[in-house]
Amino acid sequence: MTGLWDARHRLGPERALAAIRDMTPTLACRGPDDEGAHQEAQVGLALGHRRLSILDLSPEGHQPMVSQSGRYVLVYNGEIYNFRDIRDVLVGAGWQFRGHSDTEVLLAAIDHWGLDAALERANGMFALGLWDRETRQLSLARDRVGIKPLYYGWSGGLFLFGSELKALRAAPGFDASVDRDALTLYLRYNHIPAPYSIHENVYKLPPGAILTLDQTQAGQAPGAGVDHQQDLVRRFWSARDVVERGAANRFAGTPDEAVDELEALLRDAVGSRMVADVPLGAFLSGGVDSSTVVALMQAQSEQPVRTFSIGFKEGHYEEAPHAKAVAEYLGTRHSELYVSPAEAQQVIPHLPEMYDEPFADFSQIPTYLVSRLARRDVVVSLSGDGGDELFCGYSRYFWSQRVWGRVGGMPSMARRSLERVLRASPRLWGRALGALLEVMPARFRMRDPTDKIALLADIMGMNAPEELYLKLISYWPDPEALVIGGREPQGFVTNRSRLPDLDSFVERMMYLDLVGYLPGDILTKVDRASMAVGLEARVPLLDHRVVEFAASLPLELKMRHPEGKWPLREVLYRHVPRRLVERPKQGFDVPLEHWLHGPLREWAESLLSPERLAAEGFLDVGRVRRMWAEFLDGRGVAGKREIWSILMFEAWLERARV
Repeated sequence: MTGLWDARHRLGPERALAAIRDMTPTLACRGPDDEGAHQEAQVGLALGHRRLSILDLSPEGHQPMVSQSGRYVLVYNGEIYNFRDIRDVLVGAGWQFRGHSDTEVLLAAIDHWGLDAALERANGMFALGLWDRETRQLSLARDRVGIKPLYYGWSGGLFLFGSELKALRAAPGFDASVDRDALTLYLRYNHIPAPYSIHENVYKLPPGAILTLDQTQAGQAPGAGVDHQQDLVRRFWSARDVVERGAANRFAGTPDEAVDELEALLRDAVGSRMVADVPLGAFLSGGVDSSTVVALMQAQSEQPVRTFSIGFKEGHYEEAPHAKAVAEYLGTRHSELYVSPAEAQQVIPHLPEMYDEPFADFSQIPTYLVSRLARRDVVVSLSGDGGDELFCGYSRYFWSQRVWGRVGGMPSMARRSLERVLRASPRLWGRALGALLEVMPARFRMRDPTDKIALLADIMGMNAPEELYLKLISYWPDPEALVIGGREPQGFVTNRSRLPDLDSFVERMMYLDLVGYLPGDILTKVDRASMAVGLEARVPLLDHRVVEFAASLPLELKMRHPEGKWPLREVLYRHVPRRLVERPKQGFDVPLEHWLHGPLREWAESLLSPERLAAEGFLDVGRVRRMWAEFLDGRGVAGKREIWSILMFEAWLERARV
């Protein structure tokens, strides 16, 4: 979906309609089945939509859609999973429906209850634009956890919005200037967190938020120092409120009762996401999260569920055999594909177009490949994302708790003294520690003890555990030193006034992942990769009822030694033998370091040439070249993730200027 509001009538009706017809086709991959446009010429508004037909394949689901009363016009991307329940209530209140699409039900719900109340009732993933003819206001809204993207901003005298930046860039007079401050955020996190985008005056609508503006606000971009987010954006759902409420009202039942309730919630969440008028399947890695989703799908299906996984022929990615074992046990109809290095590398040139702004989680490559595999047979695929953030699945939660539990209690003077000692001779301490570890069991050995000494020195100098979290999730710890003229804005982690009131550091980390890493990285990766092939990915673990229940569970119920996600594992073990899924956590991975030293080296060298970097003027040429040389020699602090982030920015910049 996309739209423009020419509030000052600079274009005129004909040019405005022509503009929306240029913007809408850029989203063809997200909606390959139908296209529509709508214009409110008297106010300068134009809306466009591309449809991926999932429910009600007939023309009755066509968008933009006008409400029965004629008051509202809606463009909408996503699915409302409880639309049948909402429809039943509305029918009881006298509403009649032409078709059976969730779009028509959502629009009637808005007409009946108003936007905020309708969204509070809706269970789903969505991004929408709603025009109110009565109040002459435009509202944008995004689902609770940020599964579906929504960009908006002011450029060339127009207010613009769309599911992807490429739609905004197709608008007449679009200002594609790079926001250097957002670039610093990208280099720290490998993605650009909401509300920022790579372009100046263009933003991401935060999850669970509604933005409403009138003609005056649409016609005037916010001036310097004006916080339009505070003035125009309101929340219909807040993750912070949810985790604080959960901490204040803990689940009071037994562990077994918690597992029972979680299974009931998940069964309903999975079942509601299996409603579709097109073929449906699931991604299956063989891990806890995806295996749980597939197990609950198969338990509710009369036919074998379609499941999909991939592996690499080089042997660096070995989840495919585990996925196959789970699929065989559950009796799914399983498809797997082993990808050669050449096939994986062929994806890389398409990443800037696919992700539309700099994005550097290199598991974007296998995510696209498994989406492409699934799209051969299905139109909808369920995914297991969200389990780690909700149920304490990341190893950094355990590691941070142990480290800060020991360091945080030390007297400040002792920590500062130890920090100075470690910083004075990190290589000496590293060699001494390395020699000691050579005689210890393999699990205690370190690849580069000197780096560990440097990390320990950093930890000794920290004043709060959130600084440790920021250190662990940062790719470039000082991005301002890399970005010429860039200043890093405060965010969820660095602005402690925005942190929820939680006693547990681990729960604060989980919250930060829920509002930052999850929508900014994980959900972005899955959405863009799946939509690039016209596949809808649904995420049942992020049903807001599951999120709210998980927030109420005591930490000790999630974090049972020696691993996390205890209640989720217990649900899975009711359906799949423990031996099939009990193994160290893996994830989508690619042998990127090997590629950058080999077949991708020439490509990387061209993007990182001194002449090119100097001409662009965004990154410190000397620092980048030094890090690249040290990476190739295997002696620098920059690893494949850090180098990949620079390469993905440069590749995006090259594409953006075409």
